[in-house]
Amino acid sequence: MNGLPLTWEFLAVPQAVPEVRQILRERFEGEDASDLVLCVSELLANVITHVGERTPVALRVSATPSGRVRVAVSDPAAAVWPALRDTGPEGTSGRGLQLLDALALRWGVEQAPYRKTVWCELRVPERRVGGRPDRGGAAPSYQGCG
Repeated sequence: MNGLPLTWEFLAVPQAVPEVRQILRERFEGEDASDLVLCVSELLANVITHVGERTPVALRVSATPSGRVRVAVSDPAAAVWPALRDTGPEGTSGRGLQLLDALALRWGVEQAPYRKTVWCELRVPERRVGGRPDRGGAAPSYQGCG
């Protein structure tokens, strides 16, 4: 996974989620990064749902010393912690952290005085047979905080 770490700061708005997915797909073109893309989507959706739209977030995708990929999403709501819920078969929401828990090798929350970071570690995406080389990726267009 060349080109790591990737770091972006932008506003958590619904339109940013598919844009970030596309950027990651392009960045990891030729690799099976579906778990990475899905985990990033869920972490951003949690900020939008539980902290609020237009919350400034920092997204970081990096390599760990143990050879994993670490995804971290930071936001300024230090007191709003994610909670793994039992949604039951009839539930229509609340499965994001269950999904993250199932896909990630491990995940957690780090708290600082004025922010929190929800992170997860995943296996490095595998090269697809016949995949094309990476083209890199641009930052999401939702850059401003105001």
